[in-house]
Amino acid sequence: MKKAWVWFWWIVIAVPLLAGAIWAIDDNAKLFFLTLMNGLTLAALYFLVASGFTLVFGLMRNVNLAHGSLYLLGAYLGFVIGDATGSWVLAVIAGFISSALVGLFLQIAVFRFMQGQDLRQTMVTIGISIVLADIMLWIFGGEIYQFDPPSWMIGTLRLPVVEAFPVYRVLVLLAAIVIGVALWWFLNKTRVGMMIRAGVDDRAMLAASGINVQLVFAVTFAVGAGLAGFAGVVGGTALSIAPGEDSRYLLASLVVVIVGGMGSVTGAAVGAIVIAVAEQLGLAYAPTYGIVFTFAIMAFALAFRPQGLLGKKV
Repeated sequence: MKKAWVWFWWIVIAVPLLAGAIWAIDDNAKLFFLTLMNGLTLAALYFLVASGFTLVFGLMRNVNLAHGSLYLLGAYLGFVIGDATGSWVLAVIAGFISSALVGLFLQIAVFRFMQGQDLRQTMVTIGISIVLADIMLWIFGGEIYQFDPPSWMIGTLRLPVVEAFPVYRVLVLLAAIVIGVALWWFLNKTRVGMMIRAGVDDRAMLAASGINVQLVFAVTFAVGAGLAGFAGVVGGTALSIAPGEDSRYLLASLVVVIVGGMGSVTGAAVGAIVIAVAEQLGLAYAPTYGIVFTFAIMAFALAFRPQGLLGKKV
């Protein structure tokens, strides 16, 4: 009976989507596939931010609502280093390291003393995000910044139907795939990944086995924060850096983790694709109501599959 109900909902969702896709392709195939590619590359950026959020929030159960600020901080500091050195690669490294160090400080100074206290973590990190946003606005002003990628990343790629598509966006998609596979392998196939998951389930037992739990958690938190800074430089190259981007990517990360499933890297990837493609299709075909699609998907997930598409029931 339960399986029949699941199939019913799949049919209810899939049939209108398939019909809409057929209509869109018949009406303007180039627009549809260009929008689809834009959705996939935006999903890659959302995944890069949400993968770090998945490690911190979904896996370690730390409610870090300053994650968006780490994205923006990495973007700004990466821009400063890139502008001073003329090296985009150094900008990427600086974005990752700077956010990782701030994340490490947050874990040591804040989350270590608030483990399991979700409300306190929420309120404290909201305050930290507001402070960081004001400091960055004070230092960098309200101007819009953008990175210049290396010359070999500039240009267009010839694709069927779409014809021309930016090389950089394709590289962002490939980078997200590589990082996603590496994270999945790290968490599921390595000893350190097993220690992280064991520490979340039973910290006392892991500590009793002689493992430094605080060190494992601190490194994990730093990696998650560093991924946000890395995404800041990547996103600042594809789009731009401006005040308010921290809130946008924090919200995107929350929605992606909720839809995909907490603690699942694969779920974060699926959630990012669903949300980003829906967002881009909404902008292309129903710009007035485009934002509604994202929240409709989240509401549907919370109502019928609260653990997320690939999340496990608690």
